[in-house]
Formats: sequence, C-alpha cells, structure tokens
Amino acid sequence: MEINNINDFQVAENFKRYVQIDTQSDAQSTTVPSTEKQKNLSRLLVEELLQLGITDAHLDDLGYVYATIPSNTDKKVPVICFCSHVDTSPDSSGTDVKPLVHANYQGQDLVLPDDENVVIRFSEHPDLKEQIGNDIITASGKTLLGADDKAGVAEIMDAARILMANPEIKHGDIKILFTPDEEIGRGVDHADLKKLGADYGYTMDGERAGTLEDETFSADGVKIKIDGVSIHPGYAENKMVSALKIAAEIVESLPKDRLSPETTSGKDGFVHPTNLSGTVEEASLGFIIRDHDTANLAKHEAELEEIVKTVLAKYPQAKFTFEVNEQYRNMKEVLDQHPRVVDIALMGIERAGMKAEKRSIRGGTDGSRLSFMGLPCPNIFAGGHAFHGKQEWVSVQDMQKAVLTILHIVALWEEVS
Repeated sequence: MEINNINDFQVAENFKRYVQIDTQSDAQSTTVPSTEKQKNLSRLLVEELLQLGITDAHLDDLGYVYATIPSNTDKKVPVICFCSHVDTSPDSSGTDVKPLVHANYQGQDLVLPDDENVVIRFSEHPDLKEQIGNDIITASGKTLLGADDKAGVAEIMDAARILMANPEIKHGDIKILFTPDEEIGRGVDHADLKKLGADYGYTMDGERAGTLEDETFSADGVKIKIDGVSIHPGYAENKMVSALKIAAEIVESLPKDRLSPETTSGKDGFVHPTNLSGTVEEASLGFIIRDHDTANLAKHEAELEEIVKTVLAKYPQAKFTFEVNEQYRNMKEVLDQHPRVVDIALMGIERAGMKAEKRSIRGGTDGSRLSFMGLPCPNIFAGGHAFHGKQEWVSVQDMQKAVLTILHIVALWEEVS
C-alpha cells in the first residue's frame, strides 16, 4: 500500500470528540492524576483501542493508557512508542469546549462567536499563511481548544486504526502511551517503562507541520518561603514585618530587560515567577528556571537567590528558605547519542510530503523526561497553534499529515531493520 494515497482519515472526528471532554490538570492537587476527570477521556481511548482489536489496551489506576499494535513482520525491529498527553493546561478553561470548523480558510480574521472580543487575526498568526484552502478548527471563544495535546492523541488513534486495518503496512511492535498531567510537569512521573517495553519513542506534541524538536529547555523549579512577623495592624509600628510585601518586593526586583519570558527568545533562558501567595506572617513564591544550557540553570538560580538575600537584608527579623527542584533536562543530551531515532523521523516527515525542519523548543515535553528515563524520545509536530489560550487553533490537513508521518515512521523502522 502507498501510504500517501490514504485518504479515509478520521483524525478530525476523533479530535472534535476528544476536546469536548474536560481534562484540565491541576498543579495544586496532590492526587495522581491531579484531576480524576482526565480518566474520562482515557477510558474512552481504551474502549476505542479495544474496538480496533488492540487487545492489551488498558488504563492503570494512575491514569496512564498502555496498548500494543503487534508486529506483522518477520524482521527483528526495534519497538517504537508513540506518546501524547490527555490533559489540557490550567491556564484557560477546558469546560464545555465547542469545536468549530472554519472550512476552506481564505485568510480572514476568525471572530469566535461566543466572545467576539476573541479574534484570531491573520496578521498575528503567521502560520495561517500556509493554511489557505485548509479547514481550521477553533474553540468558540470561551475556552481553550485542547489541540495541546488532543491533536496528538487523535493522530495516534487514527494511525492505530489505519495500521490495524491495513496489514500490508509492515511494522514491528508499536506501543501507545497516553499520559496525564503533562501540563503541570508530572506527565511521566509514574510511567512504567518496563511494562511499556519500547526501545525508542516519539511524542506527538509539537506545533507547525513538518517540524521535529530534538532540543528542549532544561528546567528547574524554585520555591521560596518567607517568614515575616505578624501583629495587629493597629499596633504594628516598628514591629510588623510583612512576608507578603517582601515577596512582592522580590518580584519587583527581578531584571526588567533580560531573564524574563517577555524579553527573551531563541535559546535565551529565563527566571519566571509563576505564583505568589501568603499573609503577613508567611508567604511563598514559585519560580520556573529555564535554559537550553543545563549549566546555566545554577547561574540563574544563584542570581535569583542573591536578589532574595538583598531584599531580605532590609528586614533582619524576616527569614527565608530557597528550595530548588529538578523538573526536566534538555533531551538533546540523550538524543545526540541515538541519531537514528531523529533521522528516521525526519525521513518520515519528508516521505509524508513536507520539508522537514529540525528545531529547538522553548519548553519541554514528556519526551524530555522519557529520554532521560531510558527512552530516547524526540517531539513531532501535532499541528496545533497558540496553545493554552482561547485563540488556539489547528488545521485538519496538518493533523492528517501527522497521521501519515506516524505511518511512514513505523514503516521506515521496519524497512531499515
């Protein structure tokens, strides 16, 4: 079978069905998964995989879906995994998502009907220039869409359907992994790689069609706790030391023209406050520290700690703690040791009819962690754009290209083995 002749895609129908299931994760939760509602989509995915004839598909207690498309070749082929996450970002509502298809897009601004103030402007989304004549899916204006990463989930599911129905596409064992809680940095905390049994992996969690990301940020988190002195405000003169005001002063003391997401691009790192809470007596600050060069994380953290010490020096009665936690590391450090996993993906993208573009990402994916856990795992485009907000959009045709890319990748691994 000529893979590029396939035209009976169901990826758009999959996607529209999946995004209507609320799977928002919650960084403040201590449960696994962080929200029980993520399992509602995962249960549906297992049911659909079983209907395809994938007999070992199952959902574990921690919210992970595992499944195997069995090998149909006599060759000894490395076991390949495709992975996407079911959760959506806490940054924007994922409740009652209404997917809208804008057919035969012609370059117009897209005004979303449930909130006409939400406009996806052609001038502000340069990738829309490549979508003339395509079908664009958006939300309705009150929620995010969920293309991050239900586009990837829908693509893997459609590729699985096609592979199960077309045994003439030769391949080795293919593993499917759907994870919870990626958006809050816990996506593979409880993934059982021994049970998964894969040699190499690919996350379908990227953006523009044709792109592959083999380089991510390295990432740490910092928690700062400040202990102040509380006293009745009516009698506070020369006695009260407000932890909350100290925390605000620390944020105000951060560099204004560098080291922030607002003032950096490319491979520049940043120090970014993500939350501030507290009272007069006690306050806490959360930061994410990012850089493509892992060694720079310690430098950024030292600069942040020096800012904290400088501020606290004005308040000798206050105390602070400064805690650094590793989150993930730049996957390139691992992938450079396994060039074939990237090379085959680039070939698969080219065979699917696109110009392959290898690039770095100013973020991380489940693949960052998986690579360091022993599963080399670059990130392939899923077609979504403007993630985590109401202007999120995805092209039906780009999702179809992602399905073809998956099919070519599995065929290539069989071909070169």
